[in-house]
Amino acid sequence: MGLIEKLKKGNTSSGVAALGNTFLAAIKWFGAAISGSGTMFASATHSLADAVNQGFVYFGSVLAELPPSKRFPLGFGRVINIFCMIAVIVVTIMAYETIKEGWHLLQHPAESTNFTLNILILLAAFIIDGFILFKAMKEIAIETGTDKSGGVIGNSFRNVGKAAPATRLVFYEDLVATSGAVLAIIGIVLSQFFGILAADGFASIIIGLLMLFVAYRVGYDNMVGLIGVSAPVEVQDKISGILLADEAVVDITRIRIIQEGRLYHVEGTVELRKGLTLGEADDIKFRLKDRLLREPEVADVVLAIIEDDDKKHWKS
Repeated sequence: MGLIEKLKKGNTSSGVAALGNTFLAAIKWFGAAISGSGTMFASATHSLADAVNQGFVYFGSVLAELPPSKRFPLGFGRVINIFCMIAVIVVTIMAYETIKEGWHLLQHPAESTNFTLNILILLAAFIIDGFILFKAMKEIAIETGTDKSGGVIGNSFRNVGKAAPATRLVFYEDLVATSGAVLAIIGIVLSQFFGILAADGFASIIIGLLMLFVAYRVGYDNMVGLIGVSAPVEVQDKISGILLADEAVVDITRIRIIQEGRLYHVEGTVELRKGLTLGEADDIKFRLKDRLLREPEVADVVLAIIEDDDKKHWKS
């Protein structure tokens, strides 16, 4: 597979977000340098953190799509969790700097200049970050198989926990970035027209705290992913439903589905109806395995088969 094909397999949302936030960080730093606005500085810092993180995460998502090898038979799905943890460290450092700058502005409030320039830059940030956020929302719907149910916005908040780690990171970061642009506009307006100079510092601190929330949320999700976490109930029900839909399957003795990145590893034991020959049972096992592997989110399947023991084991 060529380099371009590998890059195309990366997480689209994080790639677009990295480019968009690089542009935003540049224009926000320019605005902060000219106007002296602390809120603009906080917003620029956040955009820089986002750009670095999402660039890391994009290349991590490319590596995570590499096929399994002899040395790494389970593939590279958890690589994306490692890259996301690096992103958490970057966000935490940037959040600290943002809160520190906000505290400094509270202690020594100063009036910012170039109101029109600041507002134009922040409006551009709101539009670009909003576009990236909406794209991440649509990606969540596609990854969780809920793109045909409900509105995009409500659906994304309900199902973000089931999306790929890279998409979750983009969603949380750009949710904060879009909110941060609104907070920055409010802070600048209050400072410029109402003489509330402390609003600039307060807005910076709130943006920094929101960044800490992103660091905690993403850090927790990816720590769980690195340890190894069970698939959501919906995925478990879907896979067990596929197995039980086969006419030869009577029951499921046990099933374990582990999430790795955005893929799932399935291991279980199914009970087949009585009276089958060994050859017939073997054919059914391969048929079930093939059926599960046709699901795009299933990476590998290990199935054992036994004869029906007349006891009910599986409950949905």
